[in-house]
Amino acid sequence: MHPNEYLKALSNGDRAIIKEIYVKTYPKVVTFILKNNGFNTDAEDIFQKGLLQLIARYKVKPFSISDSFEAYFFTVCKNLWRRELNKRKRRLTKQGALELLTEEQDIAVASMEQEKWELFQEKINHLSDNCKTILKLFFKKVAYSEIMDKMEYASDNVLRQRIFKCKKKLTELIRSDLRYKILKRI
Repeated sequence: MHPNEYLKALSNGDRAIIKEIYVKTYPKVVTFILKNNGFNTDAEDIFQKGLLQLIARYKVKPFSISDSFEAYFFTVCKNLWRRELNKRKRRLTKQGALELLTEEQDIAVASMEQEKWELFQEKINHLSDNCKTILKLFFKKVAYSEIMDKMEYASDNVLRQRIFKCKKKLTELIRSDLRYKILKRI
């Protein structure tokens, strides 16, 4: 089934598709969350929020998925879990100063974050293969010495300049996109 057909079926409440999504994706989400300071109940919550986010976003403004649905949905769940971990950290450090969002607000914010992530991913794919590789390693916080060895750069300074130029090009691509201007205002 094409990824976009999953979105349509999901937004129509197709139980067979929902069950299929659970079978194919839920175990991966559970494994990811358990490996990243979570519990089974957290995985259930994140999985449900992911489904709700997709349905709400698709009903407001239909969109399409170019990758596999499972990979896309897993990324949605990963981003939601990272967001949840950040919220928990803020709650612990600010003790009561954090204003809790309603479920609807939380889904809307998560949906916007997902759109920003998709824009970032799309634009990074417009870069040269060299820039893509360097930035992916850089964003994964790989040590400069490792990146230098892997990419065969002569010096740390040359690598830093290349990273700077690649980040600048990525920033230009993102900022020139109309979606960036819309997402920035929200």
